[in-house]
Amino acid sequence: MKRTKLLLAVATSLILFTGCQEEGKKDNSSSVPEKKSGYQLTPVNIQHVKLTDEFWLPIIKRVQEKTIAYAIEKCEEEGRFDNFLIAGGKMEGPVKGVMPFDDSDVYKVIEGASNSLISAPNKPLEKLLDSLIGIVKTGQESDGYLTTWRTINPAKPPAEWVEVKEGKRWESLFMSHELYNAGHMYEAAVVHFKATSKRNFLDIALKNADLMVATFGDAEGKIPAVPGHQIIETGLIKLYEVTGKEAYLDLAKYFLDNRGNPENHELFGAYSQDHIPVVDQDEVVGHAVRAVYMYAAMTDIAALKNDTAYHKAIDKLWNNMVEKKMYLTGGIGAKHEGEAFGENYELPNLTAYNETCASIGDVYWNHRMFNLTGDVKYFDVIERTLYNGLISGLSLSGTEFFYPNALESDGKYEFNQGATTRKSWFDCSCCPTNVVRFLPAMPGLIYSKTEDEVYVNLYASSEAKVNLAKNNLIITQKTNYPWNGDVQINVFAEAKEKFNIKMRIPGWAKNEVLPGGLYDYVNDMTGNVEVYLDGKKEVVNSLDGYITLSGEKIEGKTIALKFPMNVRVVETSLQVAENRGKVALEYGPIVYAIEEIDNKSNFDAITIPSNDDFKVQMEQNLLGGVNTIFNGNLKAIPYYAWSNRGTGKMKVWIAKENQ
Repeated sequence: MKRTKLLLAVATSLILFTGCQEEGKKDNSSSVPEKKSGYQLTPVNIQHVKLTDEFWLPIIKRVQEKTIAYAIEKCEEEGRFDNFLIAGGKMEGPVKGVMPFDDSDVYKVIEGASNSLISAPNKPLEKLLDSLIGIVKTGQESDGYLTTWRTINPAKPPAEWVEVKEGKRWESLFMSHELYNAGHMYEAAVVHFKATSKRNFLDIALKNADLMVATFGDAEGKIPAVPGHQIIETGLIKLYEVTGKEAYLDLAKYFLDNRGNPENHELFGAYSQDHIPVVDQDEVVGHAVRAVYMYAAMTDIAALKNDTAYHKAIDKLWNNMVEKKMYLTGGIGAKHEGEAFGENYELPNLTAYNETCASIGDVYWNHRMFNLTGDVKYFDVIERTLYNGLISGLSLSGTEFFYPNALESDGKYEFNQGATTRKSWFDCSCCPTNVVRFLPAMPGLIYSKTEDEVYVNLYASSEAKVNLAKNNLIITQKTNYPWNGDVQINVFAEAKEKFNIKMRIPGWAKNEVLPGGLYDYVNDMTGNVEVYLDGKKEVVNSLDGYITLSGEKIEGKTIALKFPMNVRVVETSLQVAENRGKVALEYGPIVYAIEEIDNKSNFDAITIPSNDDFKVQMEQNLLGGVNTIFNGNLKAIPYYAWSNRGTGKMKVWIAKENQ
């Protein structure tokens, strides 16, 4: 096999955006049954959601046109592909790179590109992925094992913090990332299979998963252990869903059941959520990314196994996170040290970590929680995270990134992976490649369904084909959300069978910043949520946070939603010492920040007056087109867009006047 520079040339020339959805495209997904067991709701597959939105479509296009190719280029430069070839004896040399989880970057890029294939079939891209998968296969050992650094030289890990004893497999699971790499491989392989119906990557993953099943467990001859960094659990569950093989689901539950079990293994501690059994955990602690990946898997088990103990545990963990440990932007993981959650109410701004990967993992978890329960509060968290603490991780150029996402910058403070300015790449490149895998799948969050109901969870111009048990629907949305609160929805039903459409009222439109009361609005909302059918005003009845209308009532009519939008001033619970005497600004779902470049003469002296005399203006030529907030002494921009015009000071939380 030739060196991968040839593939880079292919990548840069062939990864061209062909439209987030192609008109008249063929059904390109495999015939995988939709997940139903245990989950109340099913997401509408991205293949059936044609996105036309002026906010989200440019972001996804940026990933498809630039970020995927850029990530492949960086993986090539840093030897990610070479490691598979060296492990397979097709090249010579030592392991390249500095992290034991570098293999996972390749898997995440393949996953993101595969998600693009689901929504926008692209034969050149599909061919490129076949080549990359061929390189991955080269690095797999004959029994299915696949972690390249260990195959190349088990005595010399790429990171000094990976402990080597006898050079055996699995001997340092706390930090070897052997199981973490596998988890990302499984997730990517399933998406690729769904996108192409090809088994080339899936068979690699299944061979590895069968090795895991044969290796780990309490039976004689097996190794009692759990992974140091969680994600293999959700990966195994995804393999179970496409194969029906119970052993994969059972192994995922085994790994979860034995966290915090000192009779099974020497505990890794709270850093890896391995201090007490998962069903006894009621506070989110430790490495935030590891945590939310684990909570997502626990939610799968609660659903698929109907496990009430798991369900009670994830409820307690979610409540603790949202009520005491979540930033206004939806970010999680306050501490640089250990990339970890802090203590309750420990939410520093300048030193906030808020890893991009943690925001992505939190969306995955909240989406599962919503599918399990149908509770609107989980989408309130998803929306806040999406529009703020998650997309802040990707620059407007598509080729620069934030790893941590602080809520304040002095223009100087730097720590691990940067904080004050976006970087072109990182030695630990998990966040850029996680953005690549996540954003092309974002349209799959917009709609959900039961047998006879459709949920509109997010507002974005789009057209969706939704197949219910006894009806097929086409739903169209037209909106300029999040810049204004007007949404037009039309529903076309194929049959006369009964159905309901449920349209989410965003938390901010119900005067709630986040569930749980950690934050509150200081000023009142102007106006009420309104619903019109062909111009006739309807009574809003939304006890569950959704506006519910019957298919019979909306037949042939246009639904108009009007969410009142004005500048909202937010304050934090007094328990958060960092934010006492400070407030923040929001408009709709968007959190705002002041940046030095817009407030050069008075940045450090800016305060928020007690009145709320703010103006909002759309500036099409600024930061890709954004609403700005201004009054006599400040100009604020959406937080997600900061640090796209150079390095400088920034604040989300601003002192109140006369404090």
